[in-house]
Amino acid sequence: MPHSDIVNISRPLSEMARLQPDTPAIIFPQKGCTLTFRELDQESNRIAVGLGRLGIGRGMKTALLVPPSPELFSLTFALFKAGAVPVFIDPGIGARNMKGCLAEAEPEAFIGIPKAHLARRLLGWGRRSIRLTVVVGGGSFWGGAPLSEVRRSEVGDLPFAPADTLRNETAAILFTSGSTGPPKGAVYSHGTFAAQVDALREMYDIRPGEIDLPTFPLFALFAPALGMTALIPQMDFTRPGTVDPRQILGPAETYSATTMFGSPALLNRVSRFAEQNRIRLSTVKRVISAGAPVPASVLERFAALLPEDAEIFTPYGATEALPVSSIGSREVLGETGAMTGEGRGVCVGRPVRGISVAIIPISESPVEIWNDELMLPTWEVGEITVRGPQVSSAYLNRPEATRLAKIPDPSGSVWHRMGDVGYLDNSGRLWFCGRKAHRVVTARGPLYTIPVEGVFNTHPKVFRTALVGLGTPGNQQPVLCVELEQKRDKAGQEQIRRELLEIGSAYPHTKQIHVILFHPAFPVDIRHNAKIFREKLSLWAKDKV
Repeated sequence: MPHSDIVNISRPLSEMARLQPDTPAIIFPQKGCTLTFRELDQESNRIAVGLGRLGIGRGMKTALLVPPSPELFSLTFALFKAGAVPVFIDPGIGARNMKGCLAEAEPEAFIGIPKAHLARRLLGWGRRSIRLTVVVGGGSFWGGAPLSEVRRSEVGDLPFAPADTLRNETAAILFTSGSTGPPKGAVYSHGTFAAQVDALREMYDIRPGEIDLPTFPLFALFAPALGMTALIPQMDFTRPGTVDPRQILGPAETYSATTMFGSPALLNRVSRFAEQNRIRLSTVKRVISAGAPVPASVLERFAALLPEDAEIFTPYGATEALPVSSIGSREVLGETGAMTGEGRGVCVGRPVRGISVAIIPISESPVEIWNDELMLPTWEVGEITVRGPQVSSAYLNRPEATRLAKIPDPSGSVWHRMGDVGYLDNSGRLWFCGRKAHRVVTARGPLYTIPVEGVFNTHPKVFRTALVGLGTPGNQQPVLCVELEQKRDKAGQEQIRRELLEIGSAYPHTKQIHVILFHPAFPVDIRHNAKIFREKLSLWAKDKV
């Protein structure tokens, strides 16, 4: 077997432990807790050995319900080292969805904090499949081996060899947030993770020894593999839009963070507070934001907090394929942001190296085999499809969903249908026009959410808008839902309505919108607090029209 086929995503951590053993790998400022790369590597070795004694080893799917903590990092790398398959499910999806995800994943092992074990026992999570359990931060009362006993190992400083997992061997199951349907488990191989780490390192010129302040748990796990110190803020990771800005700005300055990851909702909240209090981030040289398009106004406000040579990057991708492309704030503020305001969609940049992007006709049917003749010409809106080493090849136990979302290529690779619509311009840049499921199909033709909303979002008193359709596709009535920056009385809303109709009358695709409804606060996804649940807004609008 070629050595290049053996890939274990835990190996970068061990390599960093060799190169920079005393550099902090993770810092929890509020807990006064720091683990160096050597300590994290050794701790995950101990746990991997202990898990093996329990019977948690290569190929075993293991549900991991532990909040961001030193234990989460140690356990994740331990599972990778053991060759086990951690199952990551966003806790914010709710108890019912959690039960469904666990039933679908069929994990044999369950590692969680006492609260997770209590829910598992009371609600029957994974009852048919789980046979091994580990409790983090609690005793055996909760049912299972306490982590404190699992980690008791004679390994210490002795050499430890992780499992010789293969590049295409399953490394983890990551469940989508379910923003446009039930959550689905994307199957990640060790090669998928390795490609993601390589792409992030190359795209953003990330160097070992940097300090990363991630506000999304999955991105926090990338930091040690990239040789960065993960600085974990005190916040509710399921509600980034409600974060206390001081818990972000304070640690960033105290520990001289060089990188930060945050959702658009978090950047908006933090930048408003910093602007009001004249706070700057003097050491941050790159900010990465994902989960939804970042409004140009937020980019401009946050960029004002950073050094002149710093930049905000907005990568495009999904749980199933990340990263696909990326664009920097200079290009957005200097060129493409104005085009977004003219209704051309949101530019998400050029594809990252190794990724192929193609636009195909919009369809709800599976595509049995890839053919280059599917590809639409530049400027024509269609469904975005991608192929590359960081693209997952299937959903777990969802053959029909896999068939709908994946297109086999004759070469043996797989194209993933992003479920988004967009187009490519003459310079190879990708433009995002919204979710395929959210397009409004009127008697005059389709309307795409992002190009429509981009026009109306230029109004200074508008926080955000959402296009929804009422009625049967093919004859839908377009309705614009509006969330204002500040609450207004009836007279104030009526004035803004007239101004929005005037703005919309200037463009062919927005002048047919005549119904405008004001909503107090849009329902948004639990992962980034930025993706708008248009399905819920549509039901709300139906009762108002």
